[in-house]
Amino acid sequence: MTDLDLAAIRSFVATVDEGQFSHAAVVLGLTQQAVSKRIAKLENQLGVSLFHRVPTGVTVTPAGRRLLPHARSLLALADEAITTVRDEPRPLRVASQGARQAETQSMRFYLQRHPDRDVELVMSNLSVTARDALASGRVDAALARAHGGPQSMPFEIGAAAAYLEPLHIFVGRDHPLAAHTVVRLAELTAYPAWVPGACVPSEWADYYRCLSEFSGITVETGDRPDPMENILETLVASRTYYTFSGEGYLAPWHPHIRRIPVVDPTPAYPHALLWSTANPHPGLPHLIDYVRDHYNRDIAADHWIPDPDRPLFGC
Repeated sequence: MTDLDLAAIRSFVATVDEGQFSHAAVVLGLTQQAVSKRIAKLENQLGVSLFHRVPTGVTVTPAGRRLLPHARSLLALADEAITTVRDEPRPLRVASQGARQAETQSMRFYLQRHPDRDVELVMSNLSVTARDALASGRVDAALARAHGGPQSMPFEIGAAAAYLEPLHIFVGRDHPLAAHTVVRLAELTAYPAWVPGACVPSEWADYYRCLSEFSGITVETGDRPDPMENILETLVASRTYYTFSGEGYLAPWHPHIRRIPVVDPTPAYPHALLWSTANPHPGLPHLIDYVRDHYNRDIAADHWIPDPDRPLFGC
């Protein structure tokens, strides 16, 4: 029987999360060589390759994807054991999908008004989503869509409507819609939407599928996700493409990009707070109550969201 090294497992998970050995090394306080050696040792123990090396860093192999949820669970159990033995309280860990996203801004707003709350924000990515982090036990709660995606959430996951985020579009300055102050949803059917992040099997990819079916909009994804900076450059060079963005998204600045609200109807992305109902963390009830009290339900009647999300959001 092979005894797995927790340090190697931690290096593996950090590399998945960061996408590069060098970034994982910074997070772990190690050298890049040390991280590489630990992962090489783990690959040798398991007899599989865990990463593909690519120009931008690394991507996870199928074997790595199979290992990942178990690796996260091992680390969560180890951390919980240490905390229990030391009898030390730990922060409430809350995952969101990225530093620029509206749900992250909403958590920062919460912390500014409740500085006594011990909360650790955990940034997820396209490879390991906020829902993945919750399902694996890495975090106590996640801000994400409750429905859609390749896997349904476990039955013991609780959910509260957190924020309906109206969608805008980004277009280059030469796009026919660039001079509009608002754009009707029906007008967008004349042009293809470029949403490369929706190529990843996920709850947001399912959202755009539902939006396409409802509106008749063609959503093109390509075969790999792109950073937002690259997406904006694609839009600037195109007279047809646009992309969607939530109104709360902190976009990189570009002088040739125009941001336009969508109306008649306005699609909205349904952010929910998700948590395990078996989680005893004492910080959870306060956050759940706060989210329920501050949900922007006053706009629900005027916005489109997919049918599976409507009961939770009272639409």
